[in-house]
Amino acid sequence: MKKRVLALVMSTAMIASVLTACGGNGDSPAQDTNNAAADSNASADNNATADSSASADNSGAGEQTMDFGSGEIKIWVPDAVTGVTETLCNSFFEEHPEMNGYTVSIEPMGEGDAAGNVITDVEAAPDLYAFAQDQMARLVTAGALTTINGDYATFVQESNDAGAAAAAKVGSEVYAFPLTSDNGYFMYYDKSVITDPTSLEQIIADCEAAGKNFYFDTGSWYQTAFFFATGCELSFETDEKGNFTSIKNTYASENGLKAIKAIRTMSESKCYMDGSSVGDAVNWAAIVDGTWDSSAAKDVLGDNYACAPLPKFTVDGETFQLGGFGGFKLLGVKPQAEAGKLVVCLELAKYLSDTDAQLTRFNEVGWGPSNLTAQQDPAVQADEALSALGEQLQYTIPQGQYPNDYWSEADALGETICGGNFKGYTDEQLMAELEAFASKMDALVQ
Repeated sequence: MKKRVLALVMSTAMIASVLTACGGNGDSPAQDTNNAAADSNASADNNATADSSASADNSGAGEQTMDFGSGEIKIWVPDAVTGVTETLCNSFFEEHPEMNGYTVSIEPMGEGDAAGNVITDVEAAPDLYAFAQDQMARLVTAGALTTINGDYATFVQESNDAGAAAAAKVGSEVYAFPLTSDNGYFMYYDKSVITDPTSLEQIIADCEAAGKNFYFDTGSWYQTAFFFATGCELSFETDEKGNFTSIKNTYASENGLKAIKAIRTMSESKCYMDGSSVGDAVNWAAIVDGTWDSSAAKDVLGDNYACAPLPKFTVDGETFQLGGFGGFKLLGVKPQAEAGKLVVCLELAKYLSDTDAQLTRFNEVGWGPSNLTAQQDPAVQADEALSALGEQLQYTIPQGQYPNDYWSEADALGETICGGNFKGYTDEQLMAELEAFASKMDALVQ
């Protein structure tokens, strides 16, 4: 049986408990717990790795033990993976009997809704929760995330692809464990209709000729595909606490003008539909969507199912490759007052985000791994949707932190374009609209 003191776990717990205890219920960790951690760390092999901290027998710890405590660990994950998560948690405690004083309660919560619910009452929030990386700033500001230190931070940064590793950080600090590198968009299409999936103009022509629809959501998240393609930038900087401090904003420019004209041209086609969900789409031959709808797309298209990165488009004689955002699902750990429980939560979060767990979720529900080893699995490599997304991600920008009002303002801009409000507008009039939008963005950090 594994001994109850694990050298690097205790080292990390000692540091993390000092940093995060104030974020829990206000009680300080017991003094003898910290001393035990310090003593065991002093006697441990300093060259131990993050992996060995979770599994190796700590012969240097002598007879010292740590009480990991007991109680309940509450977890929020999207509904699609509640069953998988329960299975993985059971496996974790089978492998770590020294920590099995805890029971796990798993509840469904969409990663897009997690932050809003967590920050409403951080004390009542779950101990571990999955969230989309664009919610990071709000969660850090609310004190709802434990800072990931030491070998756990090394594990996060070295085990995952660059985009996911960056998404787990605010400033120089790591705050979460990546779960996926699949929160982006590409194109599903009917290969019996679409003759050239690399050209937006040809896709539209093929759909018009076949009497089929082409779906492309011009809301906030998808809209960036055009603006980033032409060279525009819209990004926000945050301080270490997640507060927005500055903005880089070049939408009101010649590049922005090209993007808005391209969106307008696309939306004026009789085949164009504003949307991004296979489940809501009708009579379609091409749709810009994500990996989460791969099964639905296969059901609709059957033998004509095909995937591709986003196409290129031409405006004013110039051709551009559609880009956009790349996104990630992350697993956060709420600050804990008790050092023992903090260790268990960190170890469990690491386990749920490691290679085997990510492959299990891929096999069960199709989530695309962020873990570098899992990404090389033959089944992952053979997945058409993930392959298309992988190609598309080379043209995308890892999604950083954005204020809430960015999303609503960008959605409104897309609705205005696709609603035909800018039909017949001159370049000067379109530039005035871009300047008005840019002013609203600048105001978000003032």
